[in-house]
Amino acid sequence: MKKNVFVIILVSVLFSCNGSQGKKVEKNSSIINKTIAKDSLKEDEVVSNEEFKKEFDILLPRSYRTYDAKNPATSLTEKWIELYEENGTYYLGKANFKTEKDFDECTGDSLVSISPKNKVVVFMDFPELKTGSVKSLKINKRKVWPKEKVSYTFNNVNYVFRAEGKVLSQFKVDPDESGEEVFKNVANYKLYLTIGNSTEKLLLAEDSFQDTFVELLFAGDMDGDGKLDFVFGANRNYEEERVILFLSSKVKNEDTVKKVSEIAVQFDC
Repeated sequence: MKKNVFVIILVSVLFSCNGSQGKKVEKNSSIINKTIAKDSLKEDEVVSNEEFKKEFDILLPRSYRTYDAKNPATSLTEKWIELYEENGTYYLGKANFKTEKDFDECTGDSLVSISPKNKVVVFMDFPELKTGSVKSLKINKRKVWPKEKVSYTFNNVNYVFRAEGKVLSQFKVDPDESGEEVFKNVANYKLYLTIGNSTEKLLLAEDSFQDTFVELLFAGDMDGDGKLDFVFGANRNYEEERVILFLSSKVKNEDTVKKVSEIAVQFDC
């Protein structure tokens, strides 16, 4: 009888050890997978929020939530510069707007809405920009899907966007202004830019999207250096509005553009 009890206890101990070892292996494997995903970019391709330092603030013509008695919209003044469109032409001008207070039922706090007089793309706290009309390009394709290339020419210089990524699924949608009829669910997205004969540079990278994608909102010479600047919409999910600004004049001795500002506004409930 004692012998049987000893055997049962021994078997129980062995199963317990094996089970705990299995859990350890599973935990370690998940760590390894995350490490591989993080290191999947080449050393010279890393696009990191930790490396990015915003050079000036930008705002969008929309409503902003108040947190801790602070609201981003209240920082906007007439000294800011707005990029706006009128009859197909883009202009830089002093910010022309009004603000209105409202209430957010989701957060139970106040809202401040920016209502511009013009059709504004973005407000910039960058008064050094010269006001007036802006040389710009007509954007014939706002989304660059994986395995696609899109080219533009500005001042006799070619700008080539090239995209990589994994298409998880795709489906047809109603045609929008750009004429695209297929939407794709994309992961591990990378967007590259080549200017003239320069080396291809990684412009932005996103691991995943939730019913959204990267869109080119504006391409033109905002800073007056004869080179293209870009405004991208890069919402990562359907409850976010995110815009990224790239300027060419902020880069020294290189044929490329630099990410100078970004704003991401959440409106989840």
